[in-house]
Amino acid sequence: MLFLTGISAILLPFIFLVLLRMPAKKGMLFSSIIFIFLAFLVWGMEFQVLSASILEGFHRAVTILFILLGAIVLLNTLRQTGAVDRINEGFRNISPDMRVQVIIVAFLFGGLIEGAAGFGTPAAVTGPLMVALGFTPLAAATTALIADSTSVSFGAVGTPVIVGLSNIEGYGPEMLQEVAVRITMMDIFVGSLVPFILVTVLTIAFGKTRGMSSIMSMLPWSLFIGFTYTLSAFAYAYLFGPEFVAILASLTGLAVATITAKKGFLLPKEPWQDALQDDFKIPDVKSEMSLLSAWSPYVIVVVLLLLTRIVEPIKQFSQTAIDLSWNTILGIEGIGSAWQVLYSPGAVLLLAAFISVFTQKKKLSNFAAATKQSMGTIQGAALALLPTLALVQVFTNSGMNANDLVSMPQHIATVMAGSLGGMWLFVAPYLGLLGSFITGSATVSTLTFAPIQYSAAIDTGLNVNLVLGQQIAGAAAGNMICVHNVVAAAAVVGMVGKEGDIIRKTLLPALLYGLLLGIAGTIVLLII
Repeated sequence: MLFLTGISAILLPFIFLVLLRMPAKKGMLFSSIIFIFLAFLVWGMEFQVLSASILEGFHRAVTILFILLGAIVLLNTLRQTGAVDRINEGFRNISPDMRVQVIIVAFLFGGLIEGAAGFGTPAAVTGPLMVALGFTPLAAATTALIADSTSVSFGAVGTPVIVGLSNIEGYGPEMLQEVAVRITMMDIFVGSLVPFILVTVLTIAFGKTRGMSSIMSMLPWSLFIGFTYTLSAFAYAYLFGPEFVAILASLTGLAVATITAKKGFLLPKEPWQDALQDDFKIPDVKSEMSLLSAWSPYVIVVVLLLLTRIVEPIKQFSQTAIDLSWNTILGIEGIGSAWQVLYSPGAVLLLAAFISVFTQKKKLSNFAAATKQSMGTIQGAALALLPTLALVQVFTNSGMNANDLVSMPQHIATVMAGSLGGMWLFVAPYLGLLGSFITGSATVSTLTFAPIQYSAAIDTGLNVNLVLGQQIAGAAAGNMICVHNVVAAAAVVGMVGKEGDIIRKTLLPALLYGLLLGIAGTIVLLII
């Protein structure tokens, strides 16, 4: 009964969202009510702890909504100024092929945003960009989530590695670098396939014609770009450690992809556009705005994110100037939610949107109109995020109970370790994925499960740093199906209420990613 109660945090959303196809605002509300009741009845969580956990979840939901607001305001501002049309014109000049565009926008540009920001920001930025390029909203949300996977291991300047492993014995620069190298070694076998997986999903799930030729003709270039990313990531991890892997590998991939796509290197001659929206029309009139001016807000976003995370005085100021964190909620030590407003990607996105009006020499009314338009968009997302984050925090805080039980995540992991220890290289990625699916964070998943992964590796005689690398890489894959990431991706492309449809598209790639990590881990173990 204990294991079933813990795993219900996964089963209930799956039943309501995926099987019964309920919108998240209804399905997650039902899931949360049932799960919180089980936490009280079976796990012995007291009313005050449950109440504090729910409030913590609500506060965290607000922090995510703030990021969503920033992403939507930025996009709407750039629509108002005409920058989106110029950006899309630039993408079409590189290649009109939607298969090429999804790799450049979702995988590589999304990887750059992930490396700088994390927090689910990439899908909120790249999804709307792809809709503006003509992708259907479902195709844009699905591919944005699948693409935001490999780079997540090193998101937010290496946070899943640096913070996620901070409670492990032997923690230090040498260990962090070795784990980073192990992750990138596995990604040579797994992450290299993500561009091709994106092409396959886009073609099969959203193309009007689903012939294999449309997929296989993209195999050479997509693998070339995939290996460009993962091999450079391996080199950067080996040389510099985990902080800048996603940023530098994405920039390398963007440079190579742009040059080769413009030259048609390894690409089919006929562009593929079978996933275009039915009523989409490519503008005939060319934009007068320069490409640099159009892209300047996103350059500002990346620069500001890096400054607030790397330059210590700026980092300290952004973390302390406006602090709306809520600590010791209802007087319970250990239950609290951080919100350093200026440090949030939401503040950076809003500031970039505001600055863009001036860099693009437009009227301030464009920003005002975009902000007003965006406020209505996040209301539907709020109704889904509030119960989702309440469930997450009750699950996370379940170790505070009257029955002297370990937390639900620890119980699940212990049961899995006890029964599946003999095949742990195939279990470890899925434990990481499980943690991200529920908590919505590769870092939290790793903080929660890394000690168990460490113990399992010791008990089974496996390489500890390899297993920890599988934990982080598996947690990165969980980004594809994490409920609040899906809610966010759905909101920014105008698909509130269709979250279950998105998860049905991303579930198989996430599970496949976990399996490939098991195979890759076995290969890497033989190599080392």
